[in-house]
Amino acid sequence: MTRVLLVDDHTAFVESLAQVLQLEDDLTVSGHATSLAEARRHLEGVDVAIVDLSLPDGSGVDLIEDLRSRNPESVVLILTGTGDRHEMARAVLAGASGCLEKNASLAEIAAAVRAAAAGDVLMGPQELRQLFMLAHTDGEERRRATQLLGRLTEREWEVLRELCEGRGDREIAQRLFVTPKTVRTHVVNVLRKLEVHSRLQAVIFAFRHGVVE
Repeated sequence: MTRVLLVDDHTAFVESLAQVLQLEDDLTVSGHATSLAEARRHLEGVDVAIVDLSLPDGSGVDLIEDLRSRNPESVVLILTGTGDRHEMARAVLAGASGCLEKNASLAEIAAAVRAAAAGDVLMGPQELRQLFMLAHTDGEERRRATQLLGRLTEREWEVLRELCEGRGDREIAQRLFVTPKTVRTHVVNVLRKLEVHSRLQAVIFAFRHGVVE
């Protein structure tokens, strides 16, 4: 009997999937969690975990290493409703056995669970190659972003965060107790160090790389 853990915060979807899996003679639902924190309390005795990429307290990718450390023989199937291939690439590199779109039929998901439990490869060579290329590019981009952000002084960091809040030079100057001219000098330095050409590009860079929420 293959024991399946469902990790998803969409109750209606999980209930429907659980009903389908329970009808299979060789599958049983061992638990259900709606968040990473809750899922981490249900990792013992799991053969296959079906994990949503987007959870209230983080990415489903973050659960893969925890599960594999508890149950080295367990496998993870990632569910995604957005088709974010960068996240899918992260999931595969982290050890997921496959990625499924949420619009897949419940029967297809059940078949994927059975195949994953049997050790089958759920992705073709071409798809895997594309995902690994994405993951490599994403990793290089993160390393480059870290290098660029490391150039900023503490004051330039403060100015960048203020820009991300939508504040202009005068308001930033008041908040940081400097002159607007000094703020403009800091902004010029931020743009130069991040290798971008406008304030908007600097703000996009900051959001994209987690400088601000």
